[in-house]
Formats: sequence, structure tokens, C-alpha cells
Amino acid sequence: MSTETVGTRVGLGERWSRSGAGTWFREHITKSFETFGRQLAMFVEVFKVLVTDIVERRFPFKEFVRQCAFMASTSVFPTLLVAIPIGVIVSIQVSNIAGQIGATSFSGAATGLGVIRQGAPLVTSLLLAGAVGSAIAADLGSRTIRDEIDAMKVMGVNPVQRLISPRLLATMLVAILLCGFVCFVGFITGYVFNVYAQGGTPGSYTGTFASFAGTSDLIFALVKSVIFGAIVAVVACDRGLNTSGGPAGVANSVNAAVVNSVLLLFTVNVVLTQVFALVVPAKVV
Repeated sequence: MSTETVGTRVGLGERWSRSGAGTWFREHITKSFETFGRQLAMFVEVFKVLVTDIVERRFPFKEFVRQCAFMASTSVFPTLLVAIPIGVIVSIQVSNIAGQIGATSFSGAATGLGVIRQGAPLVTSLLLAGAVGSAIAADLGSRTIRDEIDAMKVMGVNPVQRLISPRLLATMLVAILLCGFVCFVGFITGYVFNVYAQGGTPGSYTGTFASFAGTSDLIFALVKSVIFGAIVAVVACDRGLNTSGGPAGVANSVNAAVVNSVLLLFTVNVVLTQVFALVVPAKVV
């Protein structure tokens, strides 16, 4: 290798570093991987503590019930307001396409495949990330900047056991309930709109719905909602516990919790959907 070639490569490396691109890559990309690793380690720790506390009957059920009530009251009404338009939009779009090819009777199948498989888990998780995740990050972030978390550690109280594990389990439970609620509302909304606004027949709607949407689809949606709920809780707790910089840091943690949750939710949704498509074959009627 010639000296000129080596010098050229060294020069490119120096220009890359001086331009700031290398610094940006190290600061942002590396930090993203560090954050993901920290959140994964937190999930493993919380899961171990959760299982141990339930088995040994040390789980704080009062805090768990209080968090469930708060999360449900915060997210049920927004979920209803989003679930109704989702059912209507799916019904409109599918009916228009199906009408062009003479398959208007398959609107129920689209509701089963669209709302149950994808719409319900995503709507549930996004609303949890926006309403519940932001509240968790703000609460834990405020406790962190007031040194309450450090005080708990000094007194021998495990913050993971007292604060994080009940929030994780509560988020997962509320995610299941909201997902089932969205599935029901989406089916009813699509049925009413298709039958009374688009001239469809009740029998064709329910028949195609039952033909294409089976128990496996509902189970898949509920499993996705549990995973999504765990992601929202872990990301929000991690961001809240790593808050710094005073009140402005709390706002930054809330924003980062919502953004990170949304990115992870869509990424994991793609992976889970592909796995489900490989494991469960598509129905042909």
C-alpha cells in the first residue's frame, strides 16, 4: 500500500472528526445503544423482583390497585374517542375498495384483520405511551430531582420493588383491558357504519368477520398489548429515574419517554407481525 493512499485515508478520518459528524455519531448513536441496554437490564431486574414478590407475598397490591385505577381513568375515555374513528375509517376505506371489485360483503373480514390484529394493540399502546407513560415519567422524574429515590435507597427501600414493579404490572393489565375494549368498540362501530350507512347486510358482515378473524387473532392482539404495555412502563420508568437538570429535566424526560416508546412500539410491532404471519398461516375462504 502506498504512502499516498495511507495519507489520503488518514486525511479523510481527520476531516470526519473535525466536521463534527464523528462526534455526533459517538454521542447520539452510542448513547441510544446505552439507553436500550439500560432499559433491557431494568426490565430483567423488574421482572425478577415482580415474580419474587408475588411468590413470597411481598408485592405492594395497594400501590398496584391505585396505579390501575389511575391508568384506567386516564386512558379509557381517550381510547374510546380514538377507537370509534378507527372503526369508521377502516370501514369506509375497505368498503370503497371492496365495492370496486364487487366484494362488499368482505367488510367484516377487514375489520377483523385490521382492527383486531393491528389497530387495537397500536391504539392502546400509543394512548398508554402518551397518557400513562408521560405521567409515570413525570412522577418518577419529580421524585428523582427531589432526591426521594436516593432517600429510599438510604433507608433500605428498593425503588424497583416499591415503585416500578407495581407500575409495570398495572400497565400490562390495563393494556390488556383496553385492547379488548378497542376490539369490541371497533367491531360495533364497523358493524353499525357498514349496515346503516353503507347498505351492507348484518349477516355478511358478521359472517366474514367470523370466517377471517379467529381466536388466534384475538390472542395475538392481547399478547401484543401486554408486550407494548411492558415497553411503555419500562421506558417511562427508566427515563424518570434518570432525570437530571431540575424541572426542565423532568420535561425532557417526559418528552423522551413518549418518543422512545413510540419508536420501540412500531419497531416491535413489525417484528411481532412478521413472526405471527410465519407461525399462523393466512386463512383462505
